[in-house]
Amino acid sequence: MNLFFMLYLFMFSLFSLILIRKHILLCLLSLEFIILSLLYMILIYCLLFKYSIYIYLFFMTFYVCEGVLGLSVLVCLIRSHGNDYLNSLFLW
Repeated sequence: MNLFFMLYLFMFSLFSLILIRKHILLCLLSLEFIILSLLYMILIYCLLFKYSIYIYLFFMTFYVCEGVLGLSVLVCLIRSHGNDYLNSLFLW
């Protein structure tokens, strides 16, 4: 049950990342959804094989830093261009 749920989460988030490409905020949200499913997989793996939870905390720290970095880039982009459209980045 958990394996199918994890695969469903991961595939749905990958599918949403591929299809939704208009706003950077939506891309960041789907990336965070991928990360959430990966964290869930790591937690189930640690609990299933009785490993330490420290690796889970280690990955969670890096994923939080990645999320903060993505939001700071989004804020800088909105301040410089005025919107978060991906099409406005490629215009000269």
